[in-house]
Parts: sequence; C-alpha cells; structure tokens
Amino acid sequence: MQITRYRPLRDLSLFGDQMNGLFGDFLRPDATLGLFDQNWTPPLDVAETETAVVVKVELPGLEASDLDISIKDDVLTIQGEKKSEKEEKGRNFHRMERSYGSFSRSVALPSEVDGEKVKATYTNGVLEVHLEKKEETRKREIKVELE
Repeated sequence: MQITRYRPLRDLSLFGDQMNGLFGDFLRPDATLGLFDQNWTPPLDVAETETAVVVKVELPGLEASDLDISIKDDVLTIQGEKKSEKEEKGRNFHRMERSYGSFSRSVALPSEVDGEKVKATYTNGVLEVHLEKKEETRKREIKVELE
C-alpha cells in the first residue's frame, strides 16, 4: 500500500483550473453561435529608445483614413473602425472568426513626449507612431572627473 500526501490547496487549484476550462469553452466565440458580440482590440507594442517612444499597432483591413490618433497628458489614443464586408448572396459561412467594429486603444507613454514631433506611418496593415521625447526627459550622462 502506497501512502500519498494530502495536499488540499493543490486539489483546489486543479478544481479551479477545471472550472475555468469549462467556462472558457462555453464562452468561446465559436461555441456561442453568435450570442455574444466580440470586442475587437488590435494588438500593439510599445518600445522606447534614447530619443523616442515607438508604438506599433496591427490594423489589417483598415485604411489610413479610418484612423484617429491623438495625444493628451502623455497618453496616446488610437481610434478607428473596421467595417464588415457586405454580405454576399449564395455564400454559406461555416466559420466567421474575423472581428469588426470600432475600437479605441489608449496607452500611457513611458516618457514625456513632444506633441509637435510625432510621425505616423501605415504600411501593410501596421501603424507605426514615432513620438520624440522632450529634451528634458532624455537620459543624460554626466561624466565624473577624478582628481
């Protein structure tokens, strides 16, 4: 006969994982038969260099004219709308996973930026926003002289 150590917290954790899996499967968009609307939130990356903050956002299927970009109090806001394609007669869809609708993403920037020195480019479905840092917030090196 083998003795097994009783670990109630581990068993409770496994139970929680099983319940999360159950509800996660139930609420999957393809399992709900369209009962719940999907919110479309485009993914983004925020990177920082010595002189700028760079934000890249994946926005496939949008036109540059569909986007609004604004900066207020060092918060970058990107808004837009991805319009759904017109329904075509004679097509029987078996699966629809692409998301449509309006979106708004706001990101607190890691450094103060100069609102007058912003450059945005949109190429191949990727929006890239370069925001120059304010001169006073840039990292400065101070050399110490030895005597």
